[in-house]
Amino acid sequence: MVSATFRFYEELNDFLPAERRGQAFTCACAQAATVKHMIEALGVPHTEVELVLVNGESVDFARPIHDGDRVAVYPRFETLDITPLLKVRAQPLRALRFIADAHLGGLARLLRMSGFDTLYDNDFEDGQIASLAAAQQRIVLTRDRELLKRRIVSHGCYVHALKPALQLRELFERLDLARSARPFTLCVHCNLPLHELDTELARARVPPRAAWLYSRFLGCDACQRIYWEGSHWRNMCALLGPLLARAGDG
Repeated sequence: MVSATFRFYEELNDFLPAERRGQAFTCACAQAATVKHMIEALGVPHTEVELVLVNGESVDFARPIHDGDRVAVYPRFETLDITPLLKVRAQPLRALRFIADAHLGGLARLLRMSGFDTLYDNDFEDGQIASLAAAQQRIVLTRDRELLKRRIVSHGCYVHALKPALQLRELFERLDLARSARPFTLCVHCNLPLHELDTELARARVPPRAAWLYSRFLGCDACQRIYWEGSHWRNMCALLGPLLARAGDG
């Protein structure tokens, strides 16, 4: 029987039972089990892991577990550049694109309003989400850890917060989204680019009060919706303001 000692750090402990959090523990491992297999068997999705050290050496997920190994598992480092050590993934994603599961419709809408390409469909099944994420190099957003454990999902985030506004803040902080945000450039319904409309033509298609109050309108060619700087716009600006301000502080 092979046994190894594991220690998980920071927020990865949230996935563990209380008695294993914040401390090293020894457990039995299946014969020929890999690092990835054991990390996920212990409850932590591999997409949440940024660095794995086995006996002090950085390894990838395919490394077999040997008897007596000491395995340290870390999440993303916010302030320390560990790029030279990373071995768990072949390469980072070149663009920030997301796909959200059926329970994160509110978050998907807020991400689109922030300018992030985000696929969402209430009818998506887990298999479809995993396949689309792999084919289109998207980050999976979910509160289902089993979805993140699928082998073909290379990049994903387990969303801890329950309310959409807090979920958005969580992702902005975790993925440093502020520098990449382009608010009000995508249709929140179609996930397609918006473009500026001729003022007079737009005024003929919006409610009279909006036509009287506003002079700038954006439109979506797919659904024909028209956007203007009304109360929803102001509410989103209030939500995004503190998140975007952090980009200027960095």
